[in-house]
Amino acid sequence: MERKNVLVISYYYPPMGLSGVQRTLKFVKYLQNYNWEPIVLTCSHDRFYAYDETLTKDEAFSQIMVYRTDDGKSKKKKIMKFPSWVTQKIGRAILQTIHQPDSKKPWLKKAIKKGEEILAENKIDVIFATAPPFTDFLVALALSDKYDIPFVIDYRDVWLDNPFNFFATPFHKLYSNNLERKILYRADKAIVTTRFTKELLLKRHRFISHKDVEIIHQGFDPDDFIVSNFKKDNTKFIITHSGVFQDNRTPKYFMKAVSEFLKSNPAAKEELELRFIGVMRKKHLKYIKKNKLNELTVCTGYLSHQESIKHLLESDVLWLMLNDNVRSPGKLYEYFAAKKTILACLPEGIMRKQVIDSEAGFVTEPKDMKQITKKLSDLYKLWKKGSLPVPSDEYISQFNRVKLTGDLARILEMALEI
Repeated sequence: MERKNVLVISYYYPPMGLSGVQRTLKFVKYLQNYNWEPIVLTCSHDRFYAYDETLTKDEAFSQIMVYRTDDGKSKKKKIMKFPSWVTQKIGRAILQTIHQPDSKKPWLKKAIKKGEEILAENKIDVIFATAPPFTDFLVALALSDKYDIPFVIDYRDVWLDNPFNFFATPFHKLYSNNLERKILYRADKAIVTTRFTKELLLKRHRFISHKDVEIIHQGFDPDDFIVSNFKKDNTKFIITHSGVFQDNRTPKYFMKAVSEFLKSNPAAKEELELRFIGVMRKKHLKYIKKNKLNELTVCTGYLSHQESIKHLLESDVLWLMLNDNVRSPGKLYEYFAAKKTILACLPEGIMRKQVIDSEAGFVTEPKDMKQITKKLSDLYKLWKKGSLPVPSDEYISQFNRVKLTGDLARILEMALEI
């Protein structure tokens, strides 16, 4: 059977690190299993918060063609400092006032030009664009219009309903609304990560139907969990958080709860270890000191993805928090894959439901310090008994990225037939 080519448009792609690259990276890796040859269009990535050269070391990436805008210009990679929440919020407001749909709008012309070069050199059957940034959708739309190629869009996060997108005036929001409407009208298929996002799109844009929007959850790559060199210290009760505290996420209430838990369980101070894997804001580091948790806390800084997985496997409980239900961070699905107990401080929504459905989760409201303290006590007692619950293989199998990429391959085939 002849292999088909899909042009993958993704501003975020390795060697960039952090969680935003994982979904696209794994689609690229496993599409080859389903008779699709991905060709990637991305940027030069000369300035970012973290880099991970190990992400594409897998043999599966050896034959993947990756085209970068600004290729040929020898720019040294610069690691940027992670800004404070206030600085990030102000910067985002300024950039999104000037550039619509987002701060990556200046990349549009260069990406279209590079896309035209790719199309001149390769037969492309379908275009696939993932966002944010939503500028990626505009690149796909322009290339699809010019070359009459079907295109599929993938929402990793919501667009207009995202509380962290800034619209300076009603005109700015109307402009983005009309852009989204135009893209959805032209796209052959839209993909989202949750039913919540699907319902938002269907409610906002009445002309699209349920069959126009497909759900492919976030997931985990089973290959990432083939790790032999980790060491589990059974004398330590290890609670780990992996990833960046983006936007309104904060360890503040969790750390206060840990402090209160230790007051009631002083013996636990010799056994408890907190691990924070990833970049930490200065303000969040201060919470550790303020709550007198320095001696039992390990902050690793940014690690390669493989190293971060090793820490998950060495832990007893994996913790995460969200203050909203509009996003679905990929870390939860890697938590499932690590087969550990999960402490999830989440509002009502799909993420909370999935944690409960795993039968290995303890859930609280994001800022309810008393609830969190109580759950920490419950988890500690279970650890002492050696009876912490873990998710079943059957449950976690639905989030396997090999299977999820099969769903994407099916959607790409459908786009060809429309």
